[in-house]
Order: sequence, then structure tokens, then C-alpha cells
Amino acid sequence: MALFYVDGLPIGWISIMLAVLASMGGFIFGYDTGQISDILLMDDFLLRFASCGTPGVVETCKFSTVREGLIVALLSIGTLVGALLGAPTADFLGRRYAMVVECVVFMIGVLIQITAFHSWAQFAVGRLISGLGVGSLSAAVPMYQAETAPPQIRGTLTATYQLFITFGILVAYCISIGARYIDGSGSWRTVVGIGLVWPLILGIGILFMPESPRWLTAHNRYDEARTAIAVTRGIPVSEADDHFFVHRELEEMKSAVEFESKVKAGWLDCFKFERMQLYRTLLGMTLQMFQQLTGANYFFYYGATIFTSVGIEDSFVTQIILGAVNFGCTFLGMYVMERFGRRNPLIIGGIWQSIWLFVFAAAGTAKDPKTDEGIGKLMIVSACLFILGYASTWAPGIWILIGETFPTRTRSYQAALSTASNWLWNFLLAFFTPFITSAIQYRYGFVFAACNLAGAVIVYLFLYESSDLSLESVDMMYCDPTVKPWNSSTWAPAGFRSRQDLIEQARAAEMHKPLEAGGGEETRFEKAGGPAEVPARTA
Repeated sequence: MALFYVDGLPIGWISIMLAVLASMGGFIFGYDTGQISDILLMDDFLLRFASCGTPGVVETCKFSTVREGLIVALLSIGTLVGALLGAPTADFLGRRYAMVVECVVFMIGVLIQITAFHSWAQFAVGRLISGLGVGSLSAAVPMYQAETAPPQIRGTLTATYQLFITFGILVAYCISIGARYIDGSGSWRTVVGIGLVWPLILGIGILFMPESPRWLTAHNRYDEARTAIAVTRGIPVSEADDHFFVHRELEEMKSAVEFESKVKAGWLDCFKFERMQLYRTLLGMTLQMFQQLTGANYFFYYGATIFTSVGIEDSFVTQIILGAVNFGCTFLGMYVMERFGRRNPLIIGGIWQSIWLFVFAAAGTAKDPKTDEGIGKLMIVSACLFILGYASTWAPGIWILIGETFPTRTRSYQAALSTASNWLWNFLLAFFTPFITSAIQYRYGFVFAACNLAGAVIVYLFLYESSDLSLESVDMMYCDPTVKPWNSSTWAPAGFRSRQDLIEQARAAEMHKPLEAGGGEETRFEKAGGPAEVPARTA
């Protein structure tokens, strides 16, 4: 039975549940990201793994720049490799079973971390192995959500991945602020050990969710695909065989798979010129790079250290404030990306973020925040306003685009390459930030501010507007030589008067209503894979 209706079309509760449950993959990443900032400041962790001038005296203990960078950044190396392995794993095992395996890998890494006693290298290797699981999940989860979610709410459901990243960061902050009072190694081992709970929830719970109908169709499991489509729409399984919408969507998937089977895809296909493959691959990788270069993880990885340096007595509390702003504003981001599309929020967000990073950097450079309380407060406020913009635009927006920009036959490979780009830059920033900040201090913010402006320009010049379109229609748009990124929001294929007309005709077809004159593309408008729909584009 349908949970609710969007524009008269049924949405099943399973759609919501699978999005929320799969997004636990984002929660796992967020929790792992949030915990390390506070763990690095815990007394027992410093005594065990840092270099101490006087053994047993925590005030003399300090991490070297290299050691701190490796402990933080080796997670990102693991995620980089995991993201590349995530695509073939998800294609071979299926989206759900791939997530189960990846959860097990993450848990192995956590166990290695909590069994470290005095070897910081063992702790770092544990983060590396956990990163393999996190990276693979980051490739599999958005792909699973995009392939399974109804188009009407695809953006919102895919954005729950980013929402859960922010939730994981906030939960890590909250647990850390309580665990720091535990004596001995229990302080940091509690924080790390609780990380075993989240993959258990995902690994077990996802087995009760339907598999991606597109993956099932590609493997000739049509009955299961039909059932998956029905349950996500809230249509009784007993009616699936005769239901018009289920039958229509399954036939479209079959047609797409039949075409794709004639043109086998691999990694090299991501870099071919035809059908804008190279263009889209580079676009996805560039957008993921600029998401990292916004500077958000500068605050998430090293936030506690940053706010200690500006004279805040309890930097843990400030971290929680930042985490709460990040989490709360992601709800706004889910609305913004669904209501206002993809391009405009990213452009405006990039400009907004740049402004507040300029303020942050200028304030910290002009006066010493340790001696000027007003400057310290200004820096915290500007950081919060930066996070507001990031959480509302670039944070959820890029993950949505990775799920919907690429054609089905190469989606897993291009999504993996794009996600690997994210993790590569994540590593570079996590490792080199201590070196850079020791050299230029808060002027680092000017670098991120410039990168945010550059990201806004990239979006304006190269990103096509894909909101409200089916995944197959997005592919058609990129292959249409008459459309440019800056006017793509009005794009519609031949036979439709406008983007809105295409959307209305699609909804009418799904509800089995008669199509208006000029909209007789019912059997064609989503079949972007066939060569006859639009002129070939090779740029």
C-alpha cells in the first residue's frame, strides 16, 4: 500500500526505508570522520601514540605533523581503493550483498584499531582497512538509491546519504564529549568500538530490502525486478503482473539492458568521446574534487584543534555546534536540491561559502584570535555560516549528481571514478593540512575561498540540469547537441513543448492517462540508450 502520493503517483514506504537504511553507509563514514578530530586530543590516546618529552606527562605529548597526517589520512587512501573496487563488487554481487561484504571489511578495520596498545601504525592500518569498506559503500549506496528510488523523489532520497554523513559526524562528536571523561584507554576505545554497531545495522537490515530492479533486470531476474518496482511504489505484489506502471517501467528497463548488452562496457568506455562519456566522467571527478576543496573537512577533521587555537576553552562543545549546524542544514539542502534543481543551488552555494571563508581567513590573519575574543567569535560564526551553505548545497548536491549523471551501462564505473576522486582529494587535504596550516595558518581559508568560486564557475559552464528527469532522460539530454549547460533547465526532447511538459507527460503515462497532442513519446522518451532518439554527440 502506498505511504503517500507525489503529484498523484504512489510512493511506498519501502522507498523511504531503503533510502534511510542504505544511508547508514553515509553514517558510517560520517562517524569515522567525526571521531578522529576529538580522539587526537584525548589524554590516553596522546600518551600511547604521540611523542612525549616526559613519559607519562600528557602536557609534553604531541603528534608530529607526519604522524598526525597519516593517522587521519590513511582512512582516505583506503576509501580511494575501496571506491574503485566498489563498482565491480556491486555489479558482481548485486548492490545489497556488496554492501554486506563492505560492512564486514569495515568492522575488521575497527577491531584492528581498538586492539592497538602502543603502536600508532596499527591504529593507522586499522583506519586504512576501514576505509576500504567506507569507500566501497560510498560507490554502492548512491547508485543503489538512484536506481531504486522513484524519479519523483530521487533527489531527496539520494540526499539522505549526505544527511546521514552529517548525522554520523554529530553523533561522533556527542559520544566523544562524554567518553573523554572515561579513565584510561576506555575514552578512545569506546568511541571507536561503538563504530561496530552501525555496519551491523546496515549489513543485516539491507537484506530485508529489495535489490535494485535495474540490476535484477540486467541479470534476467524479471520476476524479482517486477516485485522490487511494485514494493517501492506501494503497489501490492499480487497486482504487479497486471499493473500498468510496473509493466511499463520493467519493459523500459529491459529495452535499456538489451541495448547496453550489445555494447559491452568497461573502464575504458568511461573515457570515450561518444555520447559525452569522457565529458561526464571528467565532470563527475571534478565536482567531487571541488566538494573536497570547499574546505568543509578542514573543519571536520581538525575542528577541535582549530578552535583550541583560537582560544576556545572547550573545543569539543564548539565541534558539536558545528556538527549540529551541519546536520540541521542538510534537511534544508534536501529541500533546496529538490525544489530549485541542481545548478543554481551549487552556484549560489559556492559564492556564499567563498564569502564566509574569506571572512574566516581575514579575521584570523588580521589579529591573533587567542588574544582578541571578538575575532575568535567572528571566526566561529563565519565557520557556522560556511557550514550552513555547504550543508544546503554542495554537500548533498554532488552525491545526487553522481547517482544521476551517468548512463546505466557505465554508471557503476563512472560513479566509482568520481568517488575515488573525492577520496583522493580527501586524503591530500587530510594529510597536508597540518603542514599547510603550520606554514600559512588561517590564510589557508583564502585558498578554499578561491576554490569555492572556481567550483561555482565550473558548475555554470559544464553541469547540465538533471532535476525531475528519469535517469534515461538525463542521458538523452547530455547527448543532445542543441543543448548547453546554461540553458539545460529548459531542455526537452523532440515532441515535447518544454521540460515541464515532458514531466507532466511522463506522470500522465505512469498514471495511465491519455497523453496530450505533441506528447506521444510514451514509449520513447526514457529510452535514451537507442541511437535513434537524438543526434550522436561526441564532444
